[in-house]
Amino acid sequence: MNATGGRFVSLAVAVAAVACLLATTVNADEPVTSGEAKSIESTYLSNVRQVTRGFVKAGEGYFSPDGKTAIYQAQPKDYPFYQIYTQPLDGGEATRVSTGRGRTTCSYFSPDGKRILFASSHLDPDLDMTEAAAIKQDEEDRRSGRRRRYQWDFDPHMDIFEADLDGKNPRRLTSERGYDAEGAYSRDGKMIAFCSDRDGDPDLYVMDADGKNVRQLTNEPGYDGGPFISPNGKWVVYRSDRKEKDRLQIHVIGIDGQDDVALTDDSNYVHWAPYWHPSKPYLIWCGADHGVEGRPNYDLWLLKYKVDGGKFASDGEMIRVTENPAADVLPVFSPDGKKLMWTSGRTEDRSSQLFLADFALPAE
Repeated sequence: MNATGGRFVSLAVAVAAVACLLATTVNADEPVTSGEAKSIESTYLSNVRQVTRGFVKAGEGYFSPDGKTAIYQAQPKDYPFYQIYTQPLDGGEATRVSTGRGRTTCSYFSPDGKRILFASSHLDPDLDMTEAAAIKQDEEDRRSGRRRRYQWDFDPHMDIFEADLDGKNPRRLTSERGYDAEGAYSRDGKMIAFCSDRDGDPDLYVMDADGKNVRQLTNEPGYDGGPFISPNGKWVVYRSDRKEKDRLQIHVIGIDGQDDVALTDDSNYVHWAPYWHPSKPYLIWCGADHGVEGRPNYDLWLLKYKVDGGKFASDGEMIRVTENPAADVLPVFSPDGKKLMWTSGRTEDRSSQLFLADFALPAE
């Protein structure tokens, strides 16, 4: 993503524990004094709180079907790569559910709440050397004080695995040579959409939940990834840089691989990590203006959509949801649509961690 992980791509996205939330935390219930402009965030977000602590960095979290638990990737202090964790959202402790070795990313709960999905490179035959090289690089960076820009590796040993909720009994769903990751279940649990570079560059695929009946949805030059199947099972939203390398835009394509449409098309902006609202015709994602001087800052954006005559299209202007000076990325809705979880650098040490807030759609 992923990241943090595989659903992340090779972009300069800067996304350790902290003791408390920052003063930039917003609350939509706080009164606005006379002459004071209401913040953008307070229109949509309230009760903002930090979920993860004690990791070098953490992110790309997703809700369990009952909305009470998060699954996410995080880098522990004693290992160079992300591992997968689950954590109760009522303040419970994190539990590692991946193997503890290799790069891991793109975790997800099955709709019945009985299984988890994630991508992992723990079967890399040269894993000892891969880990040693990463540890050496981390040590050199610490000595020099270098802070590297985020970059995700398309590890050719990355495959998609399904496991019990506690991570036991992992079962390999993909075995093709190359990168297989960025997987997510359809709402009925019958299909998994994912990204693979098995044909030479990263494209979208879908397969049955048991790994069988794999079929390709996109076959364009460049990167197509981060897919999620719509709540009604008819569409797949994803990100693509096919028009200009690393300038990701939001696309939607039919589950049959037809009727591909670009919802964003601005070469100055990078738009990525789209996610469906569970019951209303809205998509949310993160984006930043790369046409400005200095470092672009990622915020969350909301868009209403419509399907007219079988064609997918936007139904209004993009709506900005966050305005924090830190990067806000990888937003996801809770199953009831009342909460939003995302990855943010709005922490005291500037590390990326998971945040959670109550969410309200725009008034109509």
